[in-house]
Amino acid sequence: MSENKINESIVTDEIRERMKDKRIDHMTYLPDMQVIDSNIQEKTILAMENYNYNMYTAEDVQRALNKEHISPEDFAALLSPAAESFLEELAVRAQQETRKYFGSNRYMMTPLYLSNYCENFCIYCGFNRHNKIERARLDPEGIERELKAIADTGLEEILLLVGESRSMADIKYLGQAVLLARKYFRVIGLEVYPMNADEYAYLHQCGADYITVFQETYNSDKYETLHLAGHKRIFPYRLNAQERALMGGMRGVTFAALLGLDDFRKDAYATGMHAYYIQQKYPHAEIGFSCPRLRPIVNNDKINPMDVHETQLLQMVCAYRLLMPFAQIVVSSRECIRVRDNLMKICATKVSAGVDTGIGGHTKETKQGDDQFEIDDGRNYEEMYQAITALGLQPVMSDYIYV
Repeated sequence: MSENKINESIVTDEIRERMKDKRIDHMTYLPDMQVIDSNIQEKTILAMENYNYNMYTAEDVQRALNKEHISPEDFAALLSPAAESFLEELAVRAQQETRKYFGSNRYMMTPLYLSNYCENFCIYCGFNRHNKIERARLDPEGIERELKAIADTGLEEILLLVGESRSMADIKYLGQAVLLARKYFRVIGLEVYPMNADEYAYLHQCGADYITVFQETYNSDKYETLHLAGHKRIFPYRLNAQERALMGGMRGVTFAALLGLDDFRKDAYATGMHAYYIQQKYPHAEIGFSCPRLRPIVNNDKINPMDVHETQLLQMVCAYRLLMPFAQIVVSSRECIRVRDNLMKICATKVSAGVDTGIGGHTKETKQGDDQFEIDDGRNYEEMYQAITALGLQPVMSDYIYV
């Protein structure tokens, strides 16, 4: 989808003009943002800028597929248009690597949205502060009701999410939510606003295991046009979030670009290289990938680009698997049943079930706020469990034992 198509579908001329003189420099840290001594951002962006996917040939792709362990240069070839002709062979290799490191295990989890208040203006997101939606925030009692309802299904991993508003979901609020979640779940992930290392340390002490951060796009110029206001506008602070989380003691970090915002091949390459450089620097880190494509949002169902087709999504996910065979690869309920099942058979290792992207959607009495985006696979826990089994795979709730 072109930049203009996205902009015209949600940003009025009045809002654009009103904000024109208020935009802050998207590359300059704000006073409350921690600056770390790291060259990972520089290396990632340089790799992406130098990536010319049209230079790779069928011979380059075949050479990469013949290797037992691929290099970043091989990864670049596997993401290129030339690799589309090798999709079946690529999928076979990815499936072999998945079986080697994960066997038939497929992990199950679900997200819990705690709040949809947001202070950012991201023009493609249903939570953005200018979108007229029903806003809500769960109180501690509501959080615990939701957690208990989810835990009663048998799930043992939860991903806690909030809209990016520190005023409505501050660190103490998140910490309290994590402490409540620890009563019911073995594994707790966070998909919240980026923060400083000491704040990640606090949430880890409360019981959080990993964080997920969508960089959205690694093209800083395009990023600037999509994020018009709020803390999220600061490109480098978001890009370095995973490293600050590891500095704060988090066990794992998940990487993602929102496919369809910009050149998906370059964004996929940058995502892979970002994770690769982090793993080199922090070899103990548990690495994960998510591969979301844009979905329609409340008040704007036109945001659903077809630029990234199913075959191209499979190509990217398989390339991630060969670059980092041991990484968790998450396929969300944004995708339809057919796509999710196919990816699980080949290389995806974690799936969500019973998803509701609104606030309080897991118990009827607490449904309060509108959804962030539309999902395409609405299977509940039992249906997903049966689907995984029907694929000849083993559903796993958690493999962590705390002593």
